[in-house]
Amino acid sequence: MTPQAALDMQIEMYRRMKPEQRLKLALDLPELACDVAREGIRYQFPQADEAEVERRLRERLEVGRQLQRCHFS
Repeated sequence: MTPQAALDMQIEMYRRMKPEQRLKLALDLPELACDVAREGIRYQFPQADEAEVERRLRERLEVGRQLQRCHFS
């Protein structure tokens, strides 16, 4: 399957979803992003325990907030 075909299929799936399903998907995205970031931290720092993973995640989120403030100021 080509990337364009996969995108077209995904868009069609979204169009068939009920509005409540699309809203739930949108509301779940931040937690999914945090889960992906946690996995990246674990990969980068395999020795990190869960407390360190969460600390590093919070640091990354704070950097993102600071960049967003600078970008939109």
